[in-house]
Amino acid sequence: MTPSPPEISIVIPTFNRCWSLQDAIASVLSQTFPRREVIVVDDGSTDATADLLAAYTDDIIVIRQENKGVSAARNAGVAAASGQYIAFLDSDDMWLPEKLFRQHAFFLSHPEAVICQTDEIWIRNGVRVNPGHRHRKPSGMIFEPSLHLCLVSPSAVMLRKDILKDIGGFNETFPACEDYDLWLRIGLYHPVHLIDSQLVIKRGGHDDQLSRNPGLDRYRILSIVNMLENHDLSVQQRQVAISVLIAKCRIYAQGCIRRGKNDEAETFQVIADRYAHQK
Repeated sequence: MTPSPPEISIVIPTFNRCWSLQDAIASVLSQTFPRREVIVVDDGSTDATADLLAAYTDDIIVIRQENKGVSAARNAGVAAASGQYIAFLDSDDMWLPEKLFRQHAFFLSHPEAVICQTDEIWIRNGVRVNPGHRHRKPSGMIFEPSLHLCLVSPSAVMLRKDILKDIGGFNETFPACEDYDLWLRIGLYHPVHLIDSQLVIKRGGHDDQLSRNPGLDRYRILSIVNMLENHDLSVQQRQVAISVLIAKCRIYAQGCIRRGKNDEAETFQVIADRYAHQK
């Protein structure tokens, strides 16, 4: 009997995270939703990741590539996926067993939806913490609040594969904030629905977290510029985007000046001044 094709493709990008990858994969293999495939993209790891993945034989699909960054790794996984839905899992996070089942059921009952996410449990350096009010996830048309900071977590998301074809995948020129950029592009046109249950364990505080890198706002600024120049925003969306852009540019420029990077500061001040005239 021919096995049923997977409905959900899980994409796990990883780079030198042998210490956490096994937990991530185990949390996927323990999911109660059966019609799934697991794609692990090893983005040029130099630790024991290859040996770890070899132990899973037929349970997962492994893609190996030279180190190109998390965006390219996720995009490679999506390109290889055969499921109707895509779920991302960062290799330092984990899922509770009902995560995929709950999200798949949501899509069945909301056929118009293209993307949803769940709430999360936050762990920092092994200790559970509560996210601040500004990090609480909204539901619906979240484009405007998402301009200020990223309100969608890759590990919490499930979305229809077709939407990634329509709107494009992760920006491979961004070494960080690639998720902020993608959720803005999706959130401009589609509601991002929230399943208000903590079905993801988000682990942070370790040294290799991309979000710990300094100067991340430069990529958020570039993302907003792209939105303003290449997407059809409403009058209100455009005004909010310009206001957030100007504020981020000026804060980033001040940081550049403190670090002695005056040329870079001037570049971002010019961006702020250019859009200030459009308000």
